[in-house]
Amino acid sequence: MAENGGDWERGVIEKLATEAIREQRRSRRWGIFFKLLTFAYITFFVVLAIDWRISRDGLKGGKHTALVDIVGVIEPRGDANADRITSALQSAFKDSNTQGVILRINSPGGSPVQSGIIYDEIRRLRALYPIIPMYAVVEDMCASGGYYIASAADRIYVDKASIVGSIGVLMDGWGFTGTMEKLGVERRLLTAGENKAFMDPFSPVNAKHKEFAQQLLDDVHQQFIDVVKKGRGKRLKETPELYSGLMWTGAKSIELGLADGYGSLDFVAREVIKAEDIVDFTQKENIAERFAKRLGAATASALAKLVLPRDFSLR
Repeated sequence: MAENGGDWERGVIEKLATEAIREQRRSRRWGIFFKLLTFAYITFFVVLAIDWRISRDGLKGGKHTALVDIVGVIEPRGDANADRITSALQSAFKDSNTQGVILRINSPGGSPVQSGIIYDEIRRLRALYPIIPMYAVVEDMCASGGYYIASAADRIYVDKASIVGSIGVLMDGWGFTGTMEKLGVERRLLTAGENKAFMDPFSPVNAKHKEFAQQLLDDVHQQFIDVVKKGRGKRLKETPELYSGLMWTGAKSIELGLADGYGSLDFVAREVIKAEDIVDFTQKENIAERFAKRLGAATASALAKLVLPRDFSLR
């Protein structure tokens, strides 16, 4: 009996010891995790402060040319969206050392709404700060919505090989009715409202809908034409193809009055604005934002490893 009692006590002690070791390991893991998390957040705020200091130091100089970039497709969720571009332009015009603003464009176009918002804000800022000139400098491409925005500038400078123009509007999509017939697929579409299935890709083209869509495109196209005429005025050499959606080289665009001359960013800053120092006001993803994104992914991964069972997978 005594021997059995000793085995029982030994077993209890072993279980307690084992559980205590497990608890220590869990505590150690969580301790390491929270220490790493604290270190990460401290690092984040240090980087944020450094990035803010760098941004401020960049604006401390004397007289300068302000730069705002429009790169890529102009769309609500992209880098070249109206909120980001208009905010950068506002900062550029408000700076007391700004001698002129350059809008450097390398874009195939995009949303007419986003382009229109940027265009309207440029017009407002130019009226608010009449002594600050604004120029557009085209690099590889300034087409469609990109040119819509550029037409608000005092002058447009290009490279001889730049692609400029595309004053037009499009609405594209796909039709799958033939494919569905070959596959034996039946489209079952119910609507409330006779035009709710407007331009449905799985239904045959509706002549009435097509006509209405064309009217929408024509209306937006006319808005585009009006904006270009207002911005470029008598400099335009009107031709039947000018507003047809065609694009031209930088050299040809000067002949047509779509652009004013040749010039790079440095040339315009130095020779036109007479302020060689360039300060970039473009709103970009800063160090802290990039770090925060990576931190978020790393933290989630570490937390999953600590909390989730080993046989559980999120993949």
